[in-house]
Amino acid sequence: MSKLRRHFLRSAAGMTAGLSLPCDTLTEAAMAAPFAGQSPANAATEGKPAKLPTIKIGKFDVSRLIVGGNPFYGYSHFNRLYSEHMKEWATPERVVEVLRQCEAHGINTWQFSHTERTISDLKRHRDAGGKMNWILLSHAEIENNHGLIKEVAKLGPVGIVHHGGSAERKRREGKIQEVKDFLKAVRDHGVQVGLSTHDPEFLDQAESENWDVDFYMTALYYLTRSGREFEKLLGQRPLGEVYLPEDPARMCKSIRQTRKPCLTYKVLAAGRLADTPKQIDAAFQFAFDNMKANDAIIIGMYPRYFDQVSDNAQRVRKILGKKA
Repeated sequence: MSKLRRHFLRSAAGMTAGLSLPCDTLTEAAMAAPFAGQSPANAATEGKPAKLPTIKIGKFDVSRLIVGGNPFYGYSHFNRLYSEHMKEWATPERVVEVLRQCEAHGINTWQFSHTERTISDLKRHRDAGGKMNWILLSHAEIENNHGLIKEVAKLGPVGIVHHGGSAERKRREGKIQEVKDFLKAVRDHGVQVGLSTHDPEFLDQAESENWDVDFYMTALYYLTRSGREFEKLLGQRPLGEVYLPEDPARMCKSIRQTRKPCLTYKVLAAGRLADTPKQIDAAFQFAFDNMKANDAIIIGMYPRYFDQVSDNAQRVRKILGKKA
């Protein structure tokens, strides 16, 4: 058995435990209580927004910790039950409250996918006085109907990003021009252009060919390998999403070779590295140690059981404070 396969089997064995929910240790009342009752820390308590280091993407100052939208909309990257668990909690009112706390703790940018619900929540956030920057990840609808880009552009995003899994599928199918056409349509509407990928070779290609993009979204785990690639590495295609421990180092090598900002996601392997504060510390530290000074991380937050917003913001402030 190869070293890579042994590593995969060890990580897969702990996957289910890593994503188990602590429902049996909480009363129904505690589970239902809104997290807004938790006390924000430091300057946020006094009504003064806390500060986080930022990077520049065009004219925008983007915090180096970005809140991701996956948990709000049921993209658990585990199974349907867990996804429904997330969606049940994340009402529009709660999403707006999470964003309010993000702003209070210095997280000034939100990344989410293009759907009717997400755009509705963005407008609700703004109606409540929120001013967060936002980055839109494409969805099949907007990829197939470039006319929708105009409507999104009116709302003033930092940028619009072609979805990574979709782009990689088109690349494998010889339809890379469709990806470039979408990116050009974004540019033609006066919006900054982003490309997402899980595949470091795709990132290398876009950079070496000088694609007309302003920034990248880069996954630390290559979840979208073809069945043939998985068979070559592991002997077969495993069930579900696969998080290989060697992947982050490969992607970070490519990230460091880019000139443009990279917004790195799957830092916690979709919750598989979030069982303990020590695990989270190590994952955040690895990401910041292995990226450029003009890069940031995207972290999905599901503060149903504790104040992840404050916790993550303080963690990033501590790590980057050491680097200053």
